[in-house]
Parts: sequence; structure tokens; C-alpha cells
Amino acid sequence: GEKPYKCDQCDYSAAQKGQLDKHVMTKHTGEKPYMCGECGYRTAARYALSRHMRTHTGEKPYKCDICDYSAAQKGNLDEH
Repeated sequence: GEKPYKCDQCDYSAAQKGQLDKHVMTKHTGEKPYMCGECGYRTAARYALSRHMRTHTGEKPYKCDICDYSAAQKGNLDEH
């Protein structure tokens, strides 16, 4: 699709202005607007905060099909 919104600091382009704004914030400004209310951890990405929150809740949604192992992150299950 067409990506008319161009980053002036790198070769990234986006279909929507909001995508470009998020790119600039996360890749170039160092801004980290998402903060954990439990410990103060900050991140630029909402998904990363959601993943981080599992350290406080103990949630482990990724279950092994073979044994009773479970993991908070898919990569850990893949490694297992």
C-alpha cells in the first residue's frame, strides 16, 4: 500500500500519520510514555508494558503441549 508519511531522520515510511509519530517517538526521541504503576518501569511500546506486567501478576499464558511448563513470554516457551 501507499505510505505517504516519511520519517525525516531515516528511510521509514508509514501509511498513517499516527504510525509515523509512534515511530519517531520510539526510534528517535527516546520518549517512553508507558509506565508501570507497580515499579516505575518505562517503555516506548504498549505491548512491552503489557509483557512487563506479567512479572507482577505471575501470568504465564504460554503452555507447553508436552509437560506442565508455562512461560510469560512466547520466546521462553519456544526455547523450552
